[in-house]
Amino acid sequence: MRKVADCRDMPSESGCTLTITGEEDEVVRAAAEHAASVHGHTDSPELRAEIRGSLKDEQLSVR
Repeated sequence: MRKVADCRDMPSESGCTLTITGEEDEVVRAAAEHAASVHGHTDSPELRAEIRGSLKDEQLSVR
């Protein structure tokens, strides 16, 4: 199942609205890189574990 990381779910002074969707490892990697480059966090195993724990399952929309 695809996973979602949504910056709107995290406290942020910047009001970032980025949403990243994909396979779990891809989302964790991209979200950690985003958190480091945009939000000034240090890309660490602890950060990646926090991101992994906050992922949600992608909800498919019915068309």
